[in-house]
Amino acid sequence: CMLCRQAEVDPDICGCKLEKQGLCVHEFCLFLANELFQQQGEEVGLMGFLPEDIQHTIERAAQKRCFVCGESGAAITCRETGCDRSFHLPCAVEGGCITQFFGLYRSFCWEHRPEQAVEAAPAENTTCLICLDPVGDRKSYSTMVCPACKHAWFHRGCIQKQAIHVGFSCFRCPHCQNEYRFLMEMLTMGIRLPRRLPSWENSHADVALSERHSRCDASECLCPGGREQAEEEG
Repeated sequence: CMLCRQAEVDPDICGCKLEKQGLCVHEFCLFLANELFQQQGEEVGLMGFLPEDIQHTIERAAQKRCFVCGESGAAITCRETGCDRSFHLPCAVEGGCITQFFGLYRSFCWEHRPEQAVEAAPAENTTCLICLDPVGDRKSYSTMVCPACKHAWFHRGCIQKQAIHVGFSCFRCPHCQNEYRFLMEMLTMGIRLPRRLPSWENSHADVALSERHSRCDASECLCPGGREQAEEEG
């Protein structure tokens, strides 16, 4: 990718790789890059971004160093006025940064990132509802809580995997099943939520399971009509 300068990244965070007119970038490196604006139609350029604009962004990023890894090519800068911390999208989690995958696609460094406003603290020995490993003793970048029930605690990485798995239509609190408030809080806190059906509804394995088996598998089939004959019932 010409924006984050990395080839092996987490596709759940960086998205798919786009290539056109000599350019190669990850989908969300593109959306989150500073001073890069999408045109009205996605059929224009790469996902609606003009190739010449992308090239200018690559050149500007070459002058900025990632405050996390120290390498150049940091195309994302904290949106807080006066803050010049820049970083690569694959470095965001290590640096405690938040990138919002909706609306204006804003990004924030560890100092200016949004924090959960809900007043809650996990009880002693509280575990993540998803992986069942212990969570921290307070809200933090890596330990999150449902703003609706205040009882569902989980790791950032765990709820991100859950979001990728269930998709936009089925994403809700694992405990109280709240949808809207939970969804908006997680989006604000930097969880990427793909707008697609749950992964199990797209699985080829599930499609195969839903098909009726219509061939006899006995070593010696005794049906006069042969192995392929199927009755309406039985």
